[in-house]
Amino acid sequence: MTVILVLVTFLTFIVLDYLLNRKKALSMATAPERDTAPALVGGDYVSGFHTPGQVSYHPGHTWLVQERKSVVRMGADEFAAALAGRIEKIELPRPGQWVRQGQKILSFYRNGEKTEMVSPTEGEVMAINLEVVNNPALVRSDPYGKGWLVTVNVPDEESTTRNLIPKGLVHEWMRLAVDRLYSHQPMLAGAAAADGGRPAEDLLAEVPGSNWKQTTGEFFLTA
Repeated sequence: MTVILVLVTFLTFIVLDYLLNRKKALSMATAPERDTAPALVGGDYVSGFHTPGQVSYHPGHTWLVQERKSVVRMGADEFAAALAGRIEKIELPRPGQWVRQGQKILSFYRNGEKTEMVSPTEGEVMAINLEVVNNPALVRSDPYGKGWLVTVNVPDEESTTRNLIPKGLVHEWMRLAVDRLYSHQPMLAGAAAADGGRPAEDLLAEVPGSNWKQTTGEFFLTA
């Protein structure tokens, strides 16, 4: 009798362990994937603009960072965000859409005008940041964090580095972009320095008569 009780108890523990582990496995399989932005704090500042070293940059001022194998997250760098300024609406590609590097991928709207940015990589759009669609100000306030825009599945990982700014040249590239902007709009140099060398919240708003669509298009490579 004692042996039977021991066996029953043993079997009971086995069944309970199985059921608990199965429940845990099912909850992990069905739980929605957390789609939080990577922590891209720190990094260097170039002419006042935050330029984190963890990300890669496209000449059109979009950035990308690898989240995991074959998956990258992208957004607009702080230089682009300051140029775009107080945008009122964002249009992003649809999940499942195939995008190519250098292709127009998203649009910013402001005062009835539209400017576009290009994709820094090639692949299939996995997800878009609905939070930033509902609150476009995040692009400016947190461009490398909550202001991210799109995640992309990149089957050919070589395409994530092709035609991007080489790591060793990022600072010089950003410095030249800022210098070129100030040469076109000398008043902006003062606007960028208004807060201890950090760029103004909305750069082009500081310049009466500036052409927002033309200036952004020039630097975003869409003009």
